[in-house]
Amino acid sequence: MQQEALFIALNRGWEIAAYRPIDDVWMAEMLRLIREHWPLQSAIVYELDAATKSLLIVGATGANASAIGRQAISCTDSKWQELDKWMRSGVVLRQNSPRRSGKLAILTPEEFSASLAIPLFVNGAFDGANEELALYGAIVFEIERGRVASTDLDPVLQAWSGPIGLALTNRIRSKRESSRDLSTQDSVDRPDRKALRDIVVGADAGLRAVMERVQLVAGSDMPVLILGDTGTGKEVVARAIHTRSARSTGPFLRVNCGAIPPELIDSQLFGHERGSFTGASDQRKGWFERAEGGTLFLDEIGELPLAAQVRLLRVLQEKTIERVGGQETIHVDVRIVTATHRDLASMVHQRTFREDLWYRINVFPILLPRLSERREDIPELARHFARKASASFGITYVEPTYSDIDQLIEYHWPGNIRELQAVIDRAVILGRGVRLEIATSLGLGQQPRYTPAPDNNEPTFYEVIPESVPPMGSVVATPTASPPVGSGNDARIESLNESMKRHIERALLACNGQIEGKRGAADTLRINPHTLRAKMRKLGIRWSDYRKS
Repeated sequence: MQQEALFIALNRGWEIAAYRPIDDVWMAEMLRLIREHWPLQSAIVYELDAATKSLLIVGATGANASAIGRQAISCTDSKWQELDKWMRSGVVLRQNSPRRSGKLAILTPEEFSASLAIPLFVNGAFDGANEELALYGAIVFEIERGRVASTDLDPVLQAWSGPIGLALTNRIRSKRESSRDLSTQDSVDRPDRKALRDIVVGADAGLRAVMERVQLVAGSDMPVLILGDTGTGKEVVARAIHTRSARSTGPFLRVNCGAIPPELIDSQLFGHERGSFTGASDQRKGWFERAEGGTLFLDEIGELPLAAQVRLLRVLQEKTIERVGGQETIHVDVRIVTATHRDLASMVHQRTFREDLWYRINVFPILLPRLSERREDIPELARHFARKASASFGITYVEPTYSDIDQLIEYHWPGNIRELQAVIDRAVILGRGVRLEIATSLGLGQQPRYTPAPDNNEPTFYEVIPESVPPMGSVVATPTASPPVGSGNDARIESLNESMKRHIERALLACNGQIEGKRGAADTLRINPHTLRAKMRKLGIRWSDYRKS
């Protein structure tokens, strides 16, 4: 329960950071979320300018916020070098008394009692700025009198540096854009927006919110986690981030973590030396080295074994690798974008995904909607895939008709965009350049020519991934059918979802909200726990409501 509440609070922090630059109002909302879990009563955020060696307060909130002065703090060269070294270390500073020295003496106002400080790094290279003008930031918390903030909370507090740093980035970006000449800004921005529309179909419609987040994060080197069902276009969004970044001239490499055999993961990611194992006849560079100066897209990150997660975490923290069988430490300059269709938060609870790696990659999450949630993009996607298929197969392009579009919009698309592309490819081939055989490609009005497999309790591909429309064969039947509501000709037969929801709720109530284990609801219903969670999300059932306090 505590861990789930932390995830909810952190995700809420990302939401308010994505669309609002940092100020006192933002700070108040942020501190309210953090105070639900930690004994902190005040907070102050600094913008550190390397060009002037000064600290500027950009937001303050809490018990002593009103007493804090807002004038800039100038640093000597020695003090600035001390701050700069700390900023790059990422270490949390703390002092449990009003007496303080060193960096905390520079950062902490006299009004604060015990305090702790977390560095924020904002890459000044975005929007064409000079790297020498890189801007830093720091947040200082005041601990409640008589309380102590445990060092065990440091990883979680460091995770909060992500949304706070993003809000500070928004403020810096807003300042720079307001100081530009408008005509120059138009000439610079217009080609980027056009290029993005060329890559991402629906950027101005169903994916507008996603593209706004892409534009926010693309200019920095911040790690991005793309979440979404299979076939929603996670790689397309990852390429859009790379294209809009300062690394766009560097390589973009995609690695499917689920397709690498466990015994070859280290060799594939980090490379190997000649003779390091049987079959290693030559030296080989791994994906990290090959992506130097560019972006490495780790798709299906949730499929990595725990042992590989440990080694990946070290590389992300230290920015260095060692080839298998080698002793040389190699520095790598790579931006990491990860993606998964798995519920990583649940995997952290189940200890099948490392919590520290989760915090490291979940700095800036982007959630992709299902195709059924962005139906307004289907006409444009259909035309796009029809042109692509016609060119690939050497068939005359045929525009989808209104009837074709209506049929596509009415379909529920359990396979998302990938399934839509397959349907259009079939329709182009079957139409032979005369028309698009959408109905035939969808299988509308045709009887199946195979015998369905018998039902079993194992989750199907689409059961594990929650969809807006339940797939056939995914319903768990009760021993006896529920009677219809009412009686006679006026009896109302409840929907399948209503019946399923009541049945799952009864199981959760009997199991005290427990899902897994011998006494869990999944075992009682004789279905896979992942399937049960997917159905609960789809039906709006919260397991915590059935836990006895």
